Parts: sequence; C-alpha cells; structure tokens
Amino acid sequence: MITLYTLPPAFGLRNVSPFCLKTEMALTFLKQPFELIHEGDPRKAPKGKLPFMDIDGERIADSELILLKLDQCFNGGLYSELSPQELAIGRAFTRLAEEHLYWIMAASRWLEDDWFPNVVQGFFGELPGLIRSFIANSARSTVRKTYDLQGLGRHTKTEQAQFVRDDLAAISNQIEAERYITGSRLTVFDFNVASILVGLMDNTPATWTSVIARDYPVLREYVDRIQAEVGVYAKET
Repeated sequence: MITLYTLPPAFGLRNVSPFCLKTEMALTFLKQPFELIHEGDPRKAPKGKLPFMDIDGERIADSELILLKLDQCFNGGLYSELSPQELAIGRAFTRLAEEHLYWIMAASRWLEDDWFPNVVQGFFGELPGLIRSFIANSARSTVRKTYDLQGLGRHTKTEQAQFVRDDLAAISNQIEAERYITGSRLTVFDFNVASILVGLMDNTPATWTSVIARDYPVLREYVDRIQAEVGVYAKET
C-alpha cells in the first residue's frame, strides 16, 4: 500500500509543489496504485517538508529519496535502464531546475509584495485573520532568509531575471535538439524538469518569472506533452 502526501491545491494548480508533482508522475509512470492525501501543514511531515510517502508502513521523505525508493521497490523502473550519459545529463538538468530555477520561482511568489497576497490566501486562507497574518509573514521571513543564504537573494531583480532566462534557454535548447531531457525517450528526469517548469508557467496569476517563460514556446509544448504522456496534470480542472 502506497500513500503519497502532498500540498493542497493553490494558485490554480491541483498540485502546487513541483516536488509533489514529479513524485505523482513517477508513481503513475510505474503503474503503481496509490492514495493521494493533501497535507496543509508541512511541519507534520518527517522532515518538515512535502512530499513524503508511506510504503507498506515505511515513511520516506524528500522527493529524490522517494524516487530512489520506488526504483528499488519496482525492478529499477526509473533508473536501471539509463546509460551513464543519460544519468549524467539528467542529473545536471535536474540540479539546474531544482536547485537554481526553483528558488527564483519560489521567490517570485513569496517575496514580491504584489503577489504575496496570493500566497497568504493559497496557503493560509483557512486560518483566522490575525493568526493568518502572523503565520504567513513569519513563513515569508523564513523564505527570505533561506533565499539570502542560498545566494540568489543577494542579487538584483535584473540579475535574477537573467539567471531565469539562461536556465530556460539551456532547457529549451536541449528539448529542441533532443525532444526529451536526456535524449530521444521519456525518462524520470523529464518529471523532475517538467514539474518545475509547469509550476513556473501555469501558476495563476502569473508571476514575473511566468512572464519570462512565455518567451520559450518550446518549453510550453514540452510541459504539455510530458503531462499528456504520463497522464498527470498540474493545473486544476
């Protein structure tokens, strides 16, 4: 029995976290039945973040560790058939998307004064007014400190925008040349990258990073195609 715990819908996205979305994609790709449970408080998760998975009573936290566990449990269905070159390319693009592009996307939600009310409503809307404001602003302060420690928060908005363009151009060029992240076939690394891109492109209303992404039509086609091929979609219907 597999249970996947993810964040509730927000910002027009059925699955607001790219890390939750890629895990759901992997389970679906492996054709494994699972129960999806929304957890609005990440503090209840084993490592204080989502997703986490319960598989036969064992709890696994962190999406990367979840994918490794799924690969072990289901005959290497995610990684075993990949060549060393595919693994190298896939991991490089995953790090670009998850450890660089993701943080700028998150900051464009949390740290922009004109967009932050959407975060308050999407993540904390069910709380009473005074408590909602206190908890939302406390969480925002944590995001700001983390973004600064990560290093990206020390750059100007113009510099961050250039980073976004460089990342999107790198992914776009790879997709245009190869069709998928590692080459000519769908792999687990497409779940990793496409989930970040769809969160950036399809959250509603658009953030400034969403606006930049409109300049890369190859990526729009890519995320729509990956979601259709797997049968898992980020947007609410």
